[in-house]
Amino acid sequence: MNYVLNAKNVQKYYYNKKNVTKAVDDIDLNVRRGEYIGIMGPSGSGKTTLLNCISTIDTVTSGHIFIEDKDITKLKQNQLSDFRRNHLGFIFQDFNLLDTLTAYDNIALALAVIGRSPETIEQSVGRIAAELGIGEILTKFPYELSGGQKQRIACARAMVKEPSLILADEPTGALDSKSAKMLLQNLGDMNEKRNATILMVTHDAFTASHCKRILFMKDGKLFHELVRGADSRKDFFRKIIEVVSVLGGDNSHVI
Repeated sequence: MNYVLNAKNVQKYYYNKKNVTKAVDDIDLNVRRGEYIGIMGPSGSGKTTLLNCISTIDTVTSGHIFIEDKDITKLKQNQLSDFRRNHLGFIFQDFNLLDTLTAYDNIALALAVIGRSPETIEQSVGRIAAELGIGEILTKFPYELSGGQKQRIACARAMVKEPSLILADEPTGALDSKSAKMLLQNLGDMNEKRNATILMVTHDAFTASHCKRILFMKDGKLFHELVRGADSRKDFFRKIIEVVSVLGGDNSHVI
């Protein structure tokens, strides 16, 4: 089986003087190449902690995480930096764009740091900008862009180097409904057209309904799984709402 991500017996504990908190409790997770997966769960369920461990932002207490057959839990800090730069793409809720760089340069930087030539960078940025419909705003600085435009630039930056795995943390959380729908369309297109492998944490059922598979977490464990299959997005959305209601999460986000 062609797995991009294979997590085995992953546990994450947080310690303080009085308590030990088990944020991630013995999770196994496999993600095939080209999958578009959402992770949902109520606050404190461990979904963001799990994403942080997969993204190398945080370290596991025990267990192993393999990305492209590389055990990232065994890498040293400098090796992790190189691995993150070459193999992972990130889309954050707060965009994380560099204010002193134009939109073009924010995207191009992802390629420059891995040593791509200027000619390759120009071609790659032009291609991803055309696909995401952002060609007209490449010369603008972040402060000149709307939230939706910033998020599409962040999306382009994550995808331009064609990473093994794209990790998205609440990517629609800071967007209005129109911008959110546009971003979700872009992510869906990248998954379909580029076979991009996407793992997204979200609390929002509407956002999750654009995924192909949803993993639900509760108390640090995997609680349930839904596969969209042949369902329409609206039917998938209704199934997601049913599980969210059982979990006790927020089901106020409706179509």
